[in-house]
Amino acid sequence: MVIAAPASSGGKTTVATGLMAAFAARGAEVSGHKVGPDYIDPGYHALATGRPPRNLDPVLCGEERVAPLFLHGAAGADIAVVEGVMGLFDGASRPHRHDGPGDYASTAHVAALLGAPVVLVVDASRTSRSVAALVHGFCTYDPGVRVGGVILNRVGSDRHEELLREALEDTGVPVLGALRSSTGVETPARHLGLIPAAERTVRAREAVDALAALVAASCDLDAVAALAATAGPLPDAPWDPAAELAAATGAEEPARTGAAPVLAVAGGAAFTFGYTENTELLRAGGADVAVLDPLRDEALPEEAAGLIVGGGFPEVHADALSANRPLRGAVAGFAARGGPIAAECAGLLYLAESLDGAPMCGVLPAKGRMTDRLTLGYRSAVAVSDSVLARAGTRVQGHEFHRTALDPARGSTAAWQWSGDGAEGYASATMIASYLHLHWAGAPALAARLLAAARDHSEKGRR
Repeated sequence: MVIAAPASSGGKTTVATGLMAAFAARGAEVSGHKVGPDYIDPGYHALATGRPPRNLDPVLCGEERVAPLFLHGAAGADIAVVEGVMGLFDGASRPHRHDGPGDYASTAHVAALLGAPVVLVVDASRTSRSVAALVHGFCTYDPGVRVGGVILNRVGSDRHEELLREALEDTGVPVLGALRSSTGVETPARHLGLIPAAERTVRAREAVDALAALVAASCDLDAVAALAATAGPLPDAPWDPAAELAAATGAEEPARTGAAPVLAVAGGAAFTFGYTENTELLRAGGADVAVLDPLRDEALPEEAAGLIVGGGFPEVHADALSANRPLRGAVAGFAARGGPIAAECAGLLYLAESLDGAPMCGVLPAKGRMTDRLTLGYRSAVAVSDSVLARAGTRVQGHEFHRTALDPARGSTAAWQWSGDGAEGYASATMIASYLHLHWAGAPALAARLLAAARDHSEKGRR
């Protein structure tokens, strides 16, 4: 089932995460998914379900891959909960318009691709009988979307709940639950949304457990499960990372010649942004993926043949990252030796000379700084030059999500171009560093190219 709302900040994450955790507490195997490119909410889903976080994004991966990726991520699960994005019918901008329900990549679009029923989470804090008109409008706005139930959020009192339920009786849409406005459950936020679960492990676990108890006490879980069971079967085959790599390279199966290359992937509290399928593609291609925590680890993994530094919050941890001089030196040395490096956003800042004055790895001739401006949105980008990920001219779909800026040195080779404002990032035969976030399931050739570079570097090290 898909958890949606009329608008952002209506309680989707609270309800979706709480349902996942409540069903898991009952012994069910639960699969959690998030519509759109967001990295933070899926971290809480993973805590609630004990399974890897999953995103479903038609822009980044193509609408033809949404159902296969869902089937892959939900394999073996008893129930799957898909948290929507923004309002139910809010999607990408006009260039992505299509003929289905909602705008392109909206929650409605993904629900239709999955044939899944929708649970509408309604913030009832400032309404009573008018809730019926709101729900009626969302139920009838597009016949391609099936709203199968409502969960009321931020209900003020018993009398308020009674009025809301009475009003909704005439709509024929069942009320599956009602959450009170003062629950004592908090998930703190900062400049890019919720604080990632990996940065507050103990408290995040406590919050998820509290959400499970809240939702179990406030919702009819049996009715919710019955609604989810009305989702029809999907004719698609599950996404297969090995087959995707093979298709991208024109081979019958991914190349696995020689020893498995070791690919270090930055993790820990400072680097929490990454798509599960990216790592699965690397492993399907024969790589040995090792997680590296730049806040704690003082050396790259032994025989590292590649380094991936994804997104996160280095600005919050700049002093601690800077204090780890041994690892900063190891990264700089690896780059100087031609080691393959792919960095996104936070990784771009980590490779720079400094971040808000704190010394970083010094691989790139640039300085990073925090700003007051949020940069957010999908990008249709073209590779400006050859890099460790793509050949010049390769077109990809990505997204930006940051409040930092980079003051680069002139004369560097750029990575991507997506607007008339100029090219962005850094690229070379062995490295790419950019603000652009990429989901490799939508472009598996990127993973194949990085794997090839890592194998080549590993073989050179053995000669």
